[in-house]
Amino acid sequence: MGFMDRNIEPADDDSLLDAYSHTLAGAVDLVGPTVSRIERIGGQGGHGSGFAISPDGLIVTNNHVVDTARSVRITTPDGFVTEGRVLGRDPDTDIALIRANSGVGPWANLGDSKRLKRGHIAIAIGNPLGFEWTVTAGIVSALGRSMRASNGRLIDDVIQTDAALNPGNSGGPLVSSGGEVIGVNTAVIMGAQSIAFAVASNTAQYVISELLRFGKVRRAFIGIAADTIELHRRVALKAGVTQTTSVRLRRVDPGSPADKGGLQEGDLVLAINDRPVAGIDDVVRLMDGDRIGQETAFLIFSVQGLVETRYVTPVARPA
Repeated sequence: MGFMDRNIEPADDDSLLDAYSHTLAGAVDLVGPTVSRIERIGGQGGHGSGFAISPDGLIVTNNHVVDTARSVRITTPDGFVTEGRVLGRDPDTDIALIRANSGVGPWANLGDSKRLKRGHIAIAIGNPLGFEWTVTAGIVSALGRSMRASNGRLIDDVIQTDAALNPGNSGGPLVSSGGEVIGVNTAVIMGAQSIAFAVASNTAQYVISELLRFGKVRRAFIGIAADTIELHRRVALKAGVTQTTSVRLRRVDPGSPADKGGLQEGDLVLAINDRPVAGIDDVVRLMDGDRIGQETAFLIFSVQGLVETRYVTPVARPA
């Protein structure tokens, strides 16, 4: 049979659009009912979004949504209103955890943000500008970003998306096409179009577990800013590692533990204490409070093109 004899028809644009719409609608149907409006009780007013992650009323939101409030008012999509107490806050990732006084209905599943790729569908659900339970959609524009929060702290492992966000979206979920939460919406660059950010779900999961156990996040400090990047196969073979991504140091603070340990801007971090580093979330997880004061081995591919081990002794994160 010749090529011209094959009965091949181009994909129908309407059917493709219909499939895309069904995918988005299905994800929203799964996660939308878990999203609540969060309002502070006492002090200065303010509101944002949050989403339930357990049947017993655990709700994730942004630190800047709750601010210093100890209690919040929670309104679910079906109009149910209850109060909740703030269990813990982490300004370093702009994550806060709330316990509702009563059940708030369905809950969402946190997905694995390591599986994300640029171009994946990203759906934002929240309460922007007082318009309740609004849905916007776009794509994942970049991964493993670092950004500076409004309070000056550097937030690592941030997802950049072009899903439209506005004030009030803060604390709401960023959702995959499969209906899993892949990030916590946290910020939008004012004056720039299609640039918004969410804290990756893997980092959020670590923060949540620390807040539940200790009421705060124990965190070591080495003084770096970094990005997750693709790892060239040649470098992986030379270093004897199997991951396809790594962490590139974008900045090393002068006089910091990283600087004293010989880390340099442009170095690639491949492993910490023999544990593979495939992204910023791995660094966040491995630099917990147990590492403070402990000499820690960093396997790097240096800016000079050498595979080397550097020894860094983290300190307690400055206030």
